[in-house]
Amino acid sequence: MDLAPDIADDLLIDAAQEVRIRQDLVLTALGHRPACRALRVGRLLDVHSRTWSEDQEIVFKGRRIAWVGPAGSYKGEVRERAHRPDLAAVPGFGEVHKHIESSHLTPEWEAALVLPRGNTWTCEASHEFSNVNGARNLEFWFEARRRGSPLKIFPQPGSAVPPTAYEWGGGWYGGAEQAGFMRESLMVTGLDEVMDWPAVWNPDNPSYERLWGMIGATFAARGVVEGHASGLRDLPEINAFAAAGLASDHEVQTPEETWDKLTRGLFIELRIYAMPEIVAWLLKKGLQDWSQIAFTTDDRSASHTLALGASDHNARVAIEAGLPPEIAIQCLTINPARHMRLTPFVGSLAPGRFGDVVLLSDVDKLEIAEVWADGAQVSEGTRYLGEVPRIAWPDWATKTINIRRDIVPEDFALPAASGRATMQAAVIRPFHWHPDFYTFELPVRDGAVQRDESLAITKFAIVDRFSGEGLVSKMFWKGCGPRTPETALACSVAHDKHNIWVVGSSDAAMAKAVNALVAQQGGWALVREGELTATVRFEVGGLMSCRPAEALDAEMQALYAEGCKVDWMYEPTFRPRWYPGFPERLMFATLTCAPWSWVLVAPCEQAPLGFINVQTGKTHPVVW
Repeated sequence: MDLAPDIADDLLIDAAQEVRIRQDLVLTALGHRPACRALRVGRLLDVHSRTWSEDQEIVFKGRRIAWVGPAGSYKGEVRERAHRPDLAAVPGFGEVHKHIESSHLTPEWEAALVLPRGNTWTCEASHEFSNVNGARNLEFWFEARRRGSPLKIFPQPGSAVPPTAYEWGGGWYGGAEQAGFMRESLMVTGLDEVMDWPAVWNPDNPSYERLWGMIGATFAARGVVEGHASGLRDLPEINAFAAAGLASDHEVQTPEETWDKLTRGLFIELRIYAMPEIVAWLLKKGLQDWSQIAFTTDDRSASHTLALGASDHNARVAIEAGLPPEIAIQCLTINPARHMRLTPFVGSLAPGRFGDVVLLSDVDKLEIAEVWADGAQVSEGTRYLGEVPRIAWPDWATKTINIRRDIVPEDFALPAASGRATMQAAVIRPFHWHPDFYTFELPVRDGAVQRDESLAITKFAIVDRFSGEGLVSKMFWKGCGPRTPETALACSVAHDKHNIWVVGSSDAAMAKAVNALVAQQGGWALVREGELTATVRFEVGGLMSCRPAEALDAEMQALYAEGCKVDWMYEPTFRPRWYPGFPERLMFATLTCAPWSWVLVAPCEQAPLGFINVQTGKTHPVVW
C-alpha cells in the first residue's frame, strides 16, 4: 500500500490537496507518470450504464484509480501487476446511512469487520457519539482514517443533538455548528436524519428554530438533508415531509408506503426487515428506474454482521426477492454515491475515484472473493489482511459516563401517598406508539408503589450520565424485563440520548447493575438473583469497544447465555427477533422521535419526573 513519491497523501479529502492529486492522476492516465499497480480482471461492471466489459484493467495511482480500459492497452509504466482472470470487478460498496456506533466497534475495528464484506465507504449518521461528545465528533470519525484505515467515513453531523427539546447533555448542535461542520471538511456530506418531525412542521415547538437553522446551514453548503419519516404514511404528511427538503427515508415498512414516498421525490433507503416484500412488490409494479433506491444496514451489531454480513447481505436478500444482481450492485454503489453527492470519490470503477474494488467469484450470489481498498488488496474471503491502526482513545472518548456517586435502591422507589393501599400508575410498553399511556391500579407496600408481575408490569428507569448527579427517572413498563426475582438488566446504549437504561424485578438489582456499568464506563450488565453474572464492555463513548469483532461477539454470546437463564416477560408485539425473551431491543425503546409520543427521558426542566409527550410537550405524574 506504499504511495509513489510523487503523489500526495489523500487519506482525508482536502480541496487544495485534491487539486494536486488530480493533476497527478491526469498525467498518470496519459502515461506521462508511472502508475503504482494494475489489476486485471475477467470482467468489470460499469454501474453508470449497467454493462459488463470483458478482460479489463484498473490502473491505480496511490489510493485512486487513474485509468480503466481493456487489458494491455494502458501505455504508461506500471510498477506492480495483479491478474484475477476468474473474478468479476464491481465498485466498493457504500453504506448510505449507518450508525457505526451500533456495531459497537470503534471505527478502525469496524473497518476490519466490514471491508471483507465489500463495504469500503460509509456515510456515518453521527448523532450517537455526538450526543455523548458533540464537540469532538468529527475528530472521532476522522482519527482511524488519519491513521491509515482504508474505510472511508463520511460523517453527517446529527440533527438529533439533542433528539428533542426535552433532552440534554453531551452535545448541542444548531445552525452555527452545522455551518462550521460543513466548512471544516469536504468529507462532511450534510445533515444526519431529521427525526423530530413535530419540531419541523410546528413553529411553536421549542426545537423549531434549532432544526431549521441546521437545515438552512446544510442547504447553504449544498449538502444533503437526510430524513426519518417513520410513521408518516398519509399523503399530506409525506408531501409536507418532502416539501421541507428532507431528502430520504430509511423507515419504510410497506410497499405502498415506499411507492408513495418514492413518487414524492424521496430517496428510499431499504433496510432488511421489509426488503423482500418491498422489492418483490416494486418489481411486480414494473419499476424500471431504481436510481432512487439504496440499501442500508442502519443499526447492525458486530455479532449480527459476523452472522449475516454487512450491506452485502441486504443485496443478497434483494437478489433472492428477484432483483437483478446488477441493479442490486447499483443500489450499493452509484445510487448512494449520487444521492450523497460523492460521485467524484466513490460509487464507480472510474478514474479519480478511490481504488475500491469488490471482486466477485459468483455475481448472481454476490460471493466476495477479495476486496481492494485505496488501490490495494485488503481482504481474502472474510479475512482482513490489513493492519488495524492501534489507537489509544483518550479520556474524552473513554471517560464519558459521568456519575459521581453510588446509585442506591432508593433511587428507583416510587413513593405512594400516605395511607393508600393502591395507586394509579401511568404505564407504557416498549415501542409505545399509542397517543396515550395505559393506566393501571398497582399495589402499595412499605410506602412505595410496587410492580405487578401478574400483569407483566415491571419497573424501567433512565439514569442521567452527563450531569455527575446520576439523576433518575422511573416508571412502570408492561411486557418487558425479568420475572426472575432480584434480577435487572442495564445498558448504556439508549437511543438516541444514550443515558443509562435499566429494567428490573427489584430496586436493589437495578442499582447493582447500574453501578457495574459506571465502573466499566458503559456496555451491558446483567444481575441475576442478586449476583452480577455477565457484563459487556463498551468503553468508548459507552457505545463501542476498541477490539476485534470476534472478541466483542464472544462477550455478547456469554451475556446471551446468562440471559437465557432469566425468565423474561414479553408481549407478542415485542418478541425480539434474534433472542426470544432477552430484551436487547430495549436499546431502541428509549427513542423519542416520530412516531413516539409518551416517553421516559432523564429528568429535565420541562419534565422533572422524565415522563413527557414529545409530540405535545405535555407532562403527567407517574403515580397518583
